[in-house]
Amino acid sequence: MSLLFIFDMDDVLYDYNWRARMAGMTELTGLTLDELRERWWHDDGEWAGEAGVFETPEAYLDAFSAAIGVEVDEDDWVRVRGAAMAVRPQAIAAVRRASTLGTITLLTNNNALTAKHLRALAPELIELFGDHMLTSSHYRARKPDPAVFTRVLAAYDTVPADAFFADDMLENVEGARSIGITAYHYGTTEGMLGAIEAFAAART
Repeated sequence: MSLLFIFDMDDVLYDYNWRARMAGMTELTGLTLDELRERWWHDDGEWAGEAGVFETPEAYLDAFSAAIGVEVDEDDWVRVRGAAMAVRPQAIAAVRRASTLGTITLLTNNNALTAKHLRALAPELIELFGDHMLTSSHYRARKPDPAVFTRVLAAYDTVPADAFFADDMLENVEGARSIGITAYHYGTTEGMLGAIEAFAAART
């Protein structure tokens, strides 16, 4: 039996300040937060990107620029995204512990452009996750859709009972639980580590 540990990134392994990112986008584009929300941060824009509708980084950036009416440079987009992130060392330590108990993989609701630059945005994860740094766009579905969890399990040839998932959003946790995955609603790094240990103990 091999255990699978699935981790969210933003607000679990990294602090993620969405408003700081939007402030950066406002400075970059000249648009207000309300305008950014109206033009892109909705089901047909960013959420579609996270579900893999824009299959390549180029397709995503083209759609983004067209929707907001401003041509955005790729490097600037990545810089603004990265500036909103700060690593949580204790959370990384908990993931390291999980890596000794089974296979670890990342599942973050993010688009193909983020996927392209994920190693630059989250360099602290490279040693641990290696090629298992994946976004929801890779699976063509986004959390909390049960389909994305089903596809992760299929990719790792794992049954739900042998999978653990940690996320800061309750709706995502409930999506995982709906197909039988043991899921931890992130509160603290200590709590996540305890949940990892309890899950492993119960399955071995």
